[in-house]
Order: sequence, then C-alpha cells, then structure tokens
Amino acid sequence: MAHQDGPHRAKKSLGQNFLTDPNICRKIVDALAPGSEDYIIEIGPGQGALTEHLAEVGARRLQVVEMDDDLAARLEDRWPELEVVRADALKFPWTALNDTGPCKIIGNLPYNVGSKLIWDIVSQVETLERAVFMVQHEVALRLTAEPGNKAFGGLTAWVKNFCDTKYLFKVPPTVFRPRPKVDSAVVRFDPLPLDGRPDEQDRLAELIKLLFQQRRKQISTILKKRMTPQVEQWFRDEGVSPSARPETLTPAQFRTLSLIY
Repeated sequence: MAHQDGPHRAKKSLGQNFLTDPNICRKIVDALAPGSEDYIIEIGPGQGALTEHLAEVGARRLQVVEMDDDLAARLEDRWPELEVVRADALKFPWTALNDTGPCKIIGNLPYNVGSKLIWDIVSQVETLERAVFMVQHEVALRLTAEPGNKAFGGLTAWVKNFCDTKYLFKVPPTVFRPRPKVDSAVVRFDPLPLDGRPDEQDRLAELIKLLFQQRRKQISTILKKRMTPQVEQWFRDEGVSPSARPETLTPAQFRTLSLIY
C-alpha cells in the first residue's frame, strides 16, 4: 500500500501519542523480560518506538496490532519479518491466543481504550505469561490499588482476580509527541495460576458493576433485594461488616460473593 513519506501526523481520533524517548522505551521493553523463544504481541506500535527494541530481541514470533493503515504500512516496510495485524485491538480475538501457546503482550495503550483492553486481555488470554502496559497515571493507580484505597474500583477488583499488578514507573508528558495533558505510568501484569482464576466470570463482572455503580453506598444497601441467609452468612464468615463500602473487599471476596448473591 502506498503511503506518505513525510512524518506521520498523530490522529486524535485514535488517541495517538508517540513515545520519543529511547531510554524509556527500553525500560518498558525490559520490564516484559522478552526472550528469543517468546511469542510477543504489541498493541498500537505507532511509529515503532517499542517495536524497535522488541525486534532486537529476535523473539520467535513478533506480532503487532495496528489499526492505522498508514502506520501499518510503514512498519511493514521497516521490518519485513514483522507480523502486522491491521485491526482494532478492541475487536482482536484475544481468546484465539489460547490455541497458540504462551505469549507476552506489551503496549503504550491509547487512553480512551486502555481500561477496556486490559479488562478483556487479562480475563480472556489464559496463555498469558506477562503483560506490560503504559496507561494514564490515574488508571495505573487504579490497577495497582489495595482494598480500602480510594483508587480501588471495579477495574481493580476484576484485574486482580486474574493477575498480580505492579506499578513500575511514571512517564511525564514531555516524552510524547504530541504531549498528552496528563502523566502516564507503566504497569506489569503477572497472571495468577489458572486454577486460581474465577470460574464464573459473567457473575463476577455483574457483581463488580452492580457494587461500583453505587460505590458510596453500603454493600448491604446495594444488595438489599438479594440478602439471602447465604449472603448474610458470607458477611459473617468473611468478617465483613454489612455497612462496608465496595472498595474495602478483597478481589477474592468479590469472587466468593459473586457465586452466591
């Protein structure tokens, strides 16, 4: 496909902010601990700031998911061996990765879709070995918050049922072109053992959404119509006060409650 040879103009509609600092790019890639036997997927490679460092690793398979045709063509020109998938990452069939063996996923995620993508990836990719994502700083705080912390929300409760999360480092707006208005941060995701994952994901998602839509209310108030003897017993067994707020529950407590409420 023909494309312009001049500099690519970032498209606001796609939430494009390109990384320009090679040191930060290397730090992000190093956090993934990529190896020559790995199957690595990069989301939103843009102008290849991370791809460049990933390509040097000589991974067994390196695939990038890019929805901007102009950028995809440039990436193919620069790295002919790269597998370029022209697709919207939100529509990518993540569950298909379960048939291809272990994989690692990395990306500087667009702010407007980062949370949704992470929600899908951690729950759908059972073969995930590790993921490293750069997101809006506020989202990074949510992803790594502990119960009882104001930043602990529905996204936290969901993601931590699938992965351990670690806040790695903050990234200032100055290393992007164009500059975003807020700070970013890099988070590492290490999957929990498969037998520790929720069996009934739909019920867990439903409970999390129900509780956090009314997060300022007491849990017993939100669940008033569902306060069966079993649920009342759950409060006693878990040592949770019915007047507690949703963000005080642990990820595991969301899971056990989701099976009975």
